[in-house]
Amino acid sequence: MIRWRRGVVAVVGRAWHGSLEVDVTAADGQMFRALAYPALVGRPEVGDDVLLSVTALELGLGTGGYALVVAIPARLPEDAPLQGHMVKARYTPLQTVADGAEERYPELATASSLEGMPVVVADLHSALPAVLAGIRAERPSARVAYVMTDGGALPLWFSRSVDALRSAGWLAAGTVTVGQAFGGDLECVTVHSGLLAARHVLKADVAIVTQGPGNLGTGTEWGFSGIACGEAINAAAVLDGRPIAALRVSSGDKRDRHQGLSHHSLTAYGKVALARAEVALPDLDDPFWSSVASQTAELEQRHAVIRVPVDGLDAALRSCPVKLSTMGRGLDEDYAAFLASACAGRLAV
Repeated sequence: MIRWRRGVVAVVGRAWHGSLEVDVTAADGQMFRALAYPALVGRPEVGDDVLLSVTALELGLGTGGYALVVAIPARLPEDAPLQGHMVKARYTPLQTVADGAEERYPELATASSLEGMPVVVADLHSALPAVLAGIRAERPSARVAYVMTDGGALPLWFSRSVDALRSAGWLAAGTVTVGQAFGGDLECVTVHSGLLAARHVLKADVAIVTQGPGNLGTGTEWGFSGIACGEAINAAAVLDGRPIAALRVSSGDKRDRHQGLSHHSLTAYGKVALARAEVALPDLDDPFWSSVASQTAELEQRHAVIRVPVDGLDAALRSCPVKLSTMGRGLDEDYAAFLASACAGRLAV
């Protein structure tokens, strides 16, 4: 189930919030680019003997193409204070204790409404910066919070995009990690309490919900982690929020099931989402977008499909402080994917 290696840290590289990149030389001379989370395993230094999990590398995972530092056996990290009793990544060797927002903030004991706050839902983490670009094209001053679910990476620290977006001021309200995900400014148990924390603790004007980097898909209708989009739509609606669905669209994906409108959007929004949402559709009438509009018509039985003007969104996307990439394709390689997400952000504000 897990592939292990031992090695010695040769180079300590770049760091971002909660993460540290290191180069590790194995006993056979093979070099591994590895990622350590100092809060979990301590801070590696040159010369340290480390234990690695190389499972992601062996599987050739595009998003998670790092070895991961599991332990520094000779130098354990100092014991951290155990604040709160919310355990995440439960009953794994690196389970972590978090200070749960539901217990820390009294206002969450009685909060039950998002007070109409727009909640943009997307199925891939790569949509996050594009949704933000759409929001900022319309209202640069909006306080936006990111609510990360546990369908992809569990540590929010893995995301270089979130770190850069925070540094650029694009996520001014902050971050919330829910379910088994951890590492946000606030830790919550469910999407529901995470959204309430975004509104009442972080004082967000808008929330964006996506899974963390990476996803789990099987090529089947129901075996995809992003299907939780539909559940997030329901959560936003039951809490008196304003749910907005970002379509997963592609002009560059070679797989038939993702050409134009992805079948995952039709499943998540057309079957799982029981509450009514606003579905953002770029207001373009070229052959590609006309085809997407025809595919999206299936969602009109349950949701309000709204045409969103695209003027100014190209400049907004190109001004993004992080590189836009989805499934290894950049902005100009799969422009439709990012434009659809930006339209959802514009619709929110």
